Amino acid sequence: MPPFILNSQNIFEYLNSLNLCTLDEQSFSKIALKPAKNFNLLVTFPEGRKLLVKQERHNPEGKTAGEFFLEWRIHDFLRHFPELNYIRTNLSEAVHFNWENSILIFNYLDTYRDLMDFYAKENLNLFPINIAKAVGKTLASIHRVSINNEKYREFFQHTIDSPIQERKSNLSRGLDRLTPEIFGKVPADGIKFFALYQRYDSLGQAIAELIDSLTPCCLTHNDLKLNNILVSLDWEAAPDEEIIRLIDWERGNWGDPANDLGTVIASYLQMWLYSMVTGKSITIDESLRLAATPLYVLQPSLRELVTAYLTHFPEILEHRPDFLQRVMQFCGLALITAIQARLQYEKTFGNVGICMLQVAKSLLCRPEASIPTIFGVEATDFYPDSLLVNS
Repeated sequence: MPPFILNSQNIFEYLNSLNLCTLDEQSFSKIALKPAKNFNLLVTFPEGRKLLVKQERHNPEGKTAGEFFLEWRIHDFLRHFPELNYIRTNLSEAVHFNWENSILIFNYLDTYRDLMDFYAKENLNLFPINIAKAVGKTLASIHRVSINNEKYREFFQHTIDSPIQERKSNLSRGLDRLTPEIFGKVPADGIKFFALYQRYDSLGQAIAELIDSLTPCCLTHNDLKLNNILVSLDWEAAPDEEIIRLIDWERGNWGDPANDLGTVIASYLQMWLYSMVTGKSITIDESLRLAATPLYVLQPSLRELVTAYLTHFPEILEHRPDFLQRVMQFCGLALITAIQARLQYEKTFGNVGICMLQVAKSLLCRPEASIPTIFGVEATDFYPDSLLVNS
C-alpha cells in the first residue's frame, strides 16, 4: 500500500482527523510551504495559533530514512520521565507523530528565530555574549540532568540497536582510504580533498582514536549547528531559560557531551573561515587574518559559551579531565564534516576548504595547543576555582 502523502489540499482534513483543528477554522486559515529537505507546511489559524507539519521524503520504494522517528524518540523520552519536564522548554514543541507515514507536527515557535540567521542579518560582526552564555547554559543543563543515569541510558538502548556503533560509523563516514571505486562517485574537488586529507597520517590517526574513545554518557543532540538553535526575538529581556531552544533532534541519542560542545564551537568558527579572503598569492595565515569576520570578534562569545557550560556542569571535568581537549578534537571533526557536506551539495573544495582542513588538523592533532589560539586564553582560565585548588 503506497504511503499517505500530505499536500495543501488534504492538510486540513488530516489535522481535523487528529482534533488539531476544526472545520470552522479551515476557511480562515492560511497555508505556506516552508522550503526544506523534507516537505514542510506552516498552517496559521485565525486566532494566531500556528502548526508546522513536516513529512519525511519517501524514496521510490516508499520508505524514509527514519529521522522523524529518532526526533520523536527524544520527545517521547521526556514524556517517559516526568522529572525531566523542565528541560522541554529548551526544545521544540512536538505535538503528534504518525509513524506509519512519517509525519511530525510541531507548535510553530514564531517568537524565536534561527541563530545563524540572527548573526547573519542582525548586524555584521555583532555577537552578544549573553546569547552565547544562554547556549552554553542550556546545553550544560541537558547534559548534566542525564549524565550517567542508567534508566535513561536503557531507554535509548532499547529503542535502537547498538547506538554507540551507529554513532561511530556516522562520525567516520566517508573518511576511509581512497579506492579505485571512489573516482566514479565524487567530483574532482572531492578527490583533491581526499588526497590532501590522506597526506596527513596523523590526522587520520587522530580521528580514529577520537572515534574509538567516544564515551556515550548523557542525552546529546549530535548535530548542534547554529541553524539548529533558536534565539528568542526578545532575547534581551527574556528569562535565561527562555532565550534559547534547541531544535531538529533527528540525530539525538545517548552520546558524548564533548561532541555537542565541539560541534557548536565549529559552527561559530565557520563564520570566520567562510569569510576569509583567498587568492593564489595570499598565504593561509594571511587569509585567516584578513577574514571579514575575524576570529577575535568571535572569541568573547566562544569564551562565554565554554565558561557558561563548565559553570553549570563542572562535574564533567571530574568525569573527563581531558574534556576541553576532546571538545577541540570534536570541533575539528565537525569542520571536516562541514567540508564533506559542501562537497556533497556544492561540489567545491577551494582555498577556503584547504584553510578549514588545516584548522581542523590543528584542532584534532594538537588540541591542547589549539585552545589559546581559538579562545585567546589558556585552558586553565576555564576551570572552576575549586578544581584549580584541588589540582
